[in-house]
Amino acid sequence: MEIDLRFFATYRDAVGQKERTRTVADRATVGDVLADLENDYDGLDERLLADGTIRPQLSVLKNGRNVMHMDGAETTLDDGDVVSVFPPVAGG
Repeated sequence: MEIDLRFFATYRDAVGQKERTRTVADRATVGDVLADLENDYDGLDERLLADGTIRPQLSVLKNGRNVMHMDGAETTLDDGDVVSVFPPVAGG
């Protein structure tokens, strides 16, 4: 199945693109995709997951909804889903 990935700020720089389509296995989870991204891009290595869970300061959305309000890293994906990855935001 195919999903769309969207990257913002420093993560966009690490990937080199704002958006990309990725083929993933049926019943893949957000955690599976984030782990693959860490392996595929040096700039994302160990910046998305910690011990298999999404880093607390990271925002990951599935179809516009924060996955932390779903099943976190275990949130399953369906064909056509959009996963957006936002780095931590600082300032005030």
